[in-house]
Amino acid sequence: MGGCGLKGLVWIVGAGPGDPDLITVKGLRLLSEAHLVVYAGSLINRELLHRCPEGCEVLDSSKMTLAEQVRVMADRALKGLNVVRLHTGDPSLYGAIGEQIRELKALGVECRIVPGVSSLQGAAAALGIEYTVPGGTQTLVCTRLPGRTPVPSKEDLRVYASTGATLALFLSSDMGDEISRLCMEGGLPGDTPAAWVYRATWPDQRVGTAKLRELGQRMKAEHVNRQALIIVGRCVEESGTSLLYDPRFSHMYRKAHDEGPEGGMG
Repeated sequence: MGGCGLKGLVWIVGAGPGDPDLITVKGLRLLSEAHLVVYAGSLINRELLHRCPEGCEVLDSSKMTLAEQVRVMADRALKGLNVVRLHTGDPSLYGAIGEQIRELKALGVECRIVPGVSSLQGAAAALGIEYTVPGGTQTLVCTRLPGRTPVPSKEDLRVYASTGATLALFLSSDMGDEISRLCMEGGLPGDTPAAWVYRATWPDQRVGTAKLRELGQRMKAEHVNRQALIIVGRCVEESGTSLLYDPRFSHMYRKAHDEGPEGGMG
């Protein structure tokens, strides 16, 4: 396996949103050859840990400080052992990996990232939707409301809402009322479709929809206040018709034909 066993290397691996089958082939292969796995506590499906080899050291990062995590990963990596830092979803989205990479680099340890399936994709699959709607929005905004981690003042949800783009809100499950207020202040109608997906792709996954004005009320009634992704936009209930497969549309793999969109498959 490329890079496995190299001295001074830590693999940051996206575990996927919950379903253990959604980890990538490369991520699974790295797990199967790891000497040390540091995983993200209750956010990781523990079934994945069964893919670790016998004798693998497995540590729950929720019980460790950043310094403790970095220390143990650097120690094992500099000894030439295979080290995997297992993150929920995709590490590039709210993964807080930057600080780990900086600290490890300062100790002479290289980090390589293996992408993962995000809850963003898991939620779309659960809802049976696409975020970009032909003839509608072609933009998806991923954001969050301020919590323990502040959000820059220019990144105002009202501004994003004013564009009509699909909005995906992470780490904001307990702020449904605030999301509704800000989006409507940004110009979205109160009857704009909204949805939430709790623990996307996990066995206890739950999905709900509401009009924007009722989002907070509905989520409270369903006792959803954590581990949910919130989607706001017409994509929740609309689907347009893409030109990609329209017989009248040419691209590099296919020439256009004269048949209309009602033409047969051939």
